[in-house]
Amino acid sequence: MTEAQKELELSRIGFTVTGMSCAACSARLERGLSGMPGVSAARVNLATEKATVDYDPALVKPEQMVEKVRQFGFDVPQEKLDLAIGGMSCAACAARVEKGLKTLPGVADAAVNLATEKAAVTYYPGQASPAVLVDAVTKLGYEARIIDDQHTGRENDQREREFKRQLFLFVFAALFSFPLFVGMLGMFAPFERFFPHVLHNALFQFFFATPVQLVAGYHFYRDAFIALKNRSANMSVLVAMGTSTAYIYSTVVTFWGPGLGLHHVYFESSAVLLTLILLGKMLEARAKGKTSEALKKLAGLQAKTARVLRDGSEVDVPVAEVLVGDLVVVRPGEKIPVDGVIREGRSAVDESMLTGESLPVDKKEGDPVTGATLNKLGTFRFEALRVGRDTALAQIIRFVEEAQGSKAPIQRLADVISGYFVPAVIGIAVLTLLGWYFFGDPGNMTRAILNFTAVLVIACPCALGLATPTSIMVGTGKGAEYGILIKGGEHLERAHRVNTVVLDKTGTITHGEPVLTDLIPAPDMAGRDDYLLQLAGAAERGSEHPVAQAVVKKAETVPQNAGAATSFTAIPGRGVEAVVDGTRILLGTRRLMRERGIELPGVFETGIERLESEGKTVMLMALDGLPAAILAVADSIKDTSVEAVDLMRKMGLEVWMLTGDNQLTARAIARAAGIDEEHVLAQVLPEDKARKVAELRAGGKVVGMVGDGINDAPALAEADVGFAIGSGTDVAVEAADIVLVRGDLRSVVDSIALSRATIRNIRQNLFWAFIYNVIGIPIAALGFLNPVVAGTAMAFSSVSVVSNALRIKRFRPGR
Repeated sequence: MTEAQKELELSRIGFTVTGMSCAACSARLERGLSGMPGVSAARVNLATEKATVDYDPALVKPEQMVEKVRQFGFDVPQEKLDLAIGGMSCAACAARVEKGLKTLPGVADAAVNLATEKAAVTYYPGQASPAVLVDAVTKLGYEARIIDDQHTGRENDQREREFKRQLFLFVFAALFSFPLFVGMLGMFAPFERFFPHVLHNALFQFFFATPVQLVAGYHFYRDAFIALKNRSANMSVLVAMGTSTAYIYSTVVTFWGPGLGLHHVYFESSAVLLTLILLGKMLEARAKGKTSEALKKLAGLQAKTARVLRDGSEVDVPVAEVLVGDLVVVRPGEKIPVDGVIREGRSAVDESMLTGESLPVDKKEGDPVTGATLNKLGTFRFEALRVGRDTALAQIIRFVEEAQGSKAPIQRLADVISGYFVPAVIGIAVLTLLGWYFFGDPGNMTRAILNFTAVLVIACPCALGLATPTSIMVGTGKGAEYGILIKGGEHLERAHRVNTVVLDKTGTITHGEPVLTDLIPAPDMAGRDDYLLQLAGAAERGSEHPVAQAVVKKAETVPQNAGAATSFTAIPGRGVEAVVDGTRILLGTRRLMRERGIELPGVFETGIERLESEGKTVMLMALDGLPAAILAVADSIKDTSVEAVDLMRKMGLEVWMLTGDNQLTARAIARAAGIDEEHVLAQVLPEDKARKVAELRAGGKVVGMVGDGINDAPALAEADVGFAIGSGTDVAVEAADIVLVRGDLRSVVDSIALSRATIRNIRQNLFWAFIYNVIGIPIAALGFLNPVVAGTAMAFSSVSVVSNALRIKRFRPGR
């Protein structure tokens, strides 16, 4: 190694690599990493699945190395960790913590949310660890705690404690500030004669202002000191500088003023200012507590105990102690504690918290049940299959927590500005002080200090920091109330731009399973529909074909007089032949009838043509060699699909349908659902669905894809926003950005409407936060604002932003 190379300050990084199968893999990867610019040495160990790299941080970044590993076909596993952050007071604090976490070796990404007081960190286990992350936040002067299953309850308690602390500080400051405020009123001519002269005494004011400044204001000093120690600045720096200037100046005047030719004190400005800021903080704490009400409601749905069978007897245990495989007993009126399947008994269950449907759902042996739903009638026993963090309710809560802790892209501008905001304000304040003292009102230090203070306290980075996350919190929480689980703020933001919705047919527009829709008897069998249905059901009972099962299911709805089939033959590709009660039954295609020499009457031809034009699967039924009936099976459209499509079109959305069915069937379903035939993509193979979505996007459309099956997952991932029907497969749910728990297409409409309402609210917040500072700071610098008025405006700016965000709670579906 040359001297120049030795002088390089190299860093070392280690990370886990998965997917290597032999020494050739590790050697190939080692060569690839070693050849990267800025990499001094790379070692890849196959046995430990570890890669260690010495590199120059100025030339190559860890993310580039990870990308290189993935280009070779291997992977570097990531882990996610949520931290509860305490002690942040404004957007500058959140930005500092986020920057501190992002600069740690091994951290792939970090997002700090001021409103939720959480940090979501993605890191590489071989390079970073939870302890390192917590320690890094602590060194920045903030509190950090790993979020676990009990965090929601602790968080609620912590928010309540924070509100009580702010309330105490406000009351304390208000009691000591009140005499100063009264004295300030006494300075105005109409009130002068009503107030005792002692209120204007400098020592008297010093006595009441000092506890406010040093006790109630201690938090601002402490927070400002930590920020400055870490070479940063936040709102506390502004408050501490502004109020301290007025307080220290007044203290100097009180004790040494006559000798310096100074006579006026401004204790009331600093004390009342701090009191108003504390009032704003108190109201902000209360308002922020309301933004997480959705999570409180969700957590409150969980049953507290469960009655399980242990050693042959029923035992009540905390729900956290229920194990997979336990047999759980549920009586009428009780909540179902965890997810499982009924093994004994039957009942009706209120699943409105999950589906939104008010009518109870009948449940019998073999049917699934979901935790937190309500048993209405009978007693039953079920086997626990998903417990703890795996239950549907726990996953819903996790979705909402992750979404509320995420960042929307629209917040980036506010984050960038927040990083420069406080230093810029301090610079403007100093220029204001110098400008007034030397040019505006030469030699008048009092006026210069007052305007300096006004500039410092009118500026509010809090409003900027809270503008986006509070709206995201309330919006995602509101979505959860309507069964809309939004996985992140970026998806909530992107949904408002969707102008094209692509609907998968099977299981999305339709129910996803065929049902018997028509039975047309032959003229000589008119009026004997139930008898014909009984015979068809008995004949098809031996078949496992989905079309046959649709006939059997329908036959079970009519009184049964027909016996069981005494013989049964499946004819591949054509139908079935069976004997029921001595009657020979043929049930199948036109080809089967033709092969058996059965002539179809003209009325049958007309009926068949009509049913096939509607996209239905037609079967013909013959009894003892004579045509008896036409049966039609179709995957029926959900009752809500037509309404949902109509609502989408009224919102200005272009609606497309994607299906593997033939053109005739696809167009029939599209017409019934209200979708234009030119917007039907038929005969699309599962592997081509994502390509079709990509083509629409390439045409300039912002696409929302709605699906439920495994074969929909690539298309959901390809779309700008993927909507998964919650009753669909786990793969589809995992690939989607928004999960519709209720399986109702109208939820797509609600999602987009909620996104539009939330983004509109965020823009309002950002506008007022920006305009407030843009207008307020120059007005204060020009000397038109008293510090107390400026402090009042600053105190309530954050409150107004949070209060505006809470208006999203009024959102109601537009139907």
